[in-house]
Amino acid sequence: MAAVAQCVRGVLRPRYPLLSFALRTSPRLLCVATQQKNTGQNLEEDQSQSQNEQKVEPSSAEKMLTEEKAKLEEQLKEVTDKYKRALADAENVRQRSQKLVEEAKLYGIQSFCKDLLEVADILEKATESVPKEEIKDENPHLKSLYEGLVMTEVQIQKVFKKHGLLRLNPVGAKFDPYEHEALFHAPMEGKEPGTIALVSKIGYKLHGRTLRPALVGVVKEA
Repeated sequence: MAAVAQCVRGVLRPRYPLLSFALRTSPRLLCVATQQKNTGQNLEEDQSQSQNEQKVEPSSAEKMLTEEKAKLEEQLKEVTDKYKRALADAENVRQRSQKLVEEAKLYGIQSFCKDLLEVADILEKATESVPKEEIKDENPHLKSLYEGLVMTEVQIQKVFKKHGLLRLNPVGAKFDPYEHEALFHAPMEGKEPGTIALVSKIGYKLHGRTLRPALVGVVKEA
């Protein structure tokens, strides 16, 4: 201890003569100074350790927050996907419902039209059955009856057209199984095979959909 004090006094004598004198006169001051120095170092170490602990704690908290953020983002993504799918399903249902409503408006009269087609067929046959050579001024009653039948047939076709019901009279057209029904196939000179040579019964389409196929005779190869 004496040697340490002597060494310290030797270092401090040139710069701090008063402090060197005090240490020479009282070695206990040196012990106190040394203890205070050690205490200060211990305090610095404790503060440094506390700061390190404080640094570790925020890092752990940040890690927990990052994990929680990732979980919330994943949940948000799942909810967003479900919401988009629900919107898409609702839109599909709305479009299907709208289409059904529109089809109901267009084709709701389908059964009624089918019944009226029989009336149109009878009018057509009645008109065709009147001998053209008998329609003269000498036969005013027959002439009036024939003209009335023709006018009725024309009017009913106008009503049909107004509601989207059109005639199919496909003489000379190519056979289409979606619009025509073949009653027979027969070879005919001057006719192209696969074409319609004879229409036995007029067909009808309602808004582009075949309501009743035309009954036809189809030309086949000889």
